[in-house]
Amino acid sequence: MDFNDTPEEAEFRAEAHAFLSQHLKAKTPGALRSGGREDFLARAKAWQKIKAEGGFAQITWPKEMGGRGGTVMQQVIWGQEEAKFDAPTGPFAIGLGMCVPTVIAFGSDEHKKKYVRKALMGEEIWCQLFSEPAAGSDVAGLKTKAVKDGDEWVINGQKVWTSGAHYSDYGILLVRTDPNVPKHKGLTMFIVDMKQQGVDVRPIHQASGGSEFNEVYFTDVRIPDTDRLGEPGMGWKVALVTLMNERLAVGGSPGPDWKEIMDYARSAGTMSNQAFRAKLADWYVAAQGYKLTKFRTQTALSRGETPGPENAIGKIINANHLQDICNSAIEMQDHFGIILDKDEAPSDAIFQESFMWAPGLRIAGGTDEILKNIIAERVLGLPQDVRVDKDKTFAEMN
Repeated sequence: MDFNDTPEEAEFRAEAHAFLSQHLKAKTPGALRSGGREDFLARAKAWQKIKAEGGFAQITWPKEMGGRGGTVMQQVIWGQEEAKFDAPTGPFAIGLGMCVPTVIAFGSDEHKKKYVRKALMGEEIWCQLFSEPAAGSDVAGLKTKAVKDGDEWVINGQKVWTSGAHYSDYGILLVRTDPNVPKHKGLTMFIVDMKQQGVDVRPIHQASGGSEFNEVYFTDVRIPDTDRLGEPGMGWKVALVTLMNERLAVGGSPGPDWKEIMDYARSAGTMSNQAFRAKLADWYVAAQGYKLTKFRTQTALSRGETPGPENAIGKIINANHLQDICNSAIEMQDHFGIILDKDEAPSDAIFQESFMWAPGLRIAGGTDEILKNIIAERVLGLPQDVRVDKDKTFAEMN
């Protein structure tokens, strides 16, 4: 394992840091969420355009797609440096990290020409429409259907927990096109215009007070066959590309760590509590373990190798780690722990805010249980669970 940048990587890191210092301020708690949603979206679009014009948006994408044509390691370094600044990247994480790469991989030349550059420049935002009320962890069990009608497909059904659908321009939509084959084989992926007639987006009010997730209803929505990604019935293969990108993104999600809770404990006079000190030691060890695991991933990338299962492991560790730290901090704050107002709560309410969305982090991109199954079956070689639905058609099972 190599902890140091190569000369070329060090040069790129310095270039990235200089660019970020020129355009952004160093990260401060709560700075990104000041102001309303429209203000945040405007700043996010402006920053995305600046990145794209500077050659730092989607570094690994080929130059003909608007990227830098750089290495995966350069993308990792950029992510590390950007995380040190107040960069409003949220609205584009799903589109550029998950949806548009899927369009590039499976879309036509016309799709790439029409959608990629506008997304890269921050002009259009994308969402992904997978989960349904009866198809969360088992995405292949979805029931939203598409029926062929001439050169179009007619979509009817419901999606749920769709992040950013209320401000998205386009989405990638996974639907069932053939119920007479096993469930994984009857799916197809489409590009959908989120502003068209028949698409009804309803924000879900969350316990945190926000509404980042949505229900999306499709009523006789017509999508041209030319906006299909991959062949009919190939949707599961297309979806796996998107899901792997999602798990990589979620595994590196930021939030308060042992440093933040240690700083608060010092100010609150809790550092002398032996039970807290034992927990703090556990959090520190877990954080260092994950840090070294990331170094292993970076070393593999730097050598041009393919990383192993580190990203799935990272997501499991990070999400649970964050939830435990925030829960302990809120308990430490006693009656102040129930206050969500940044102006009134200790530490600008960073623990309360993260506590509210930490459970969702354990679900996004695959639940803890799903990822543990993946590690057990594909890494440790343990036998698969018994699946009675594997060879039955979707129609037979419903």
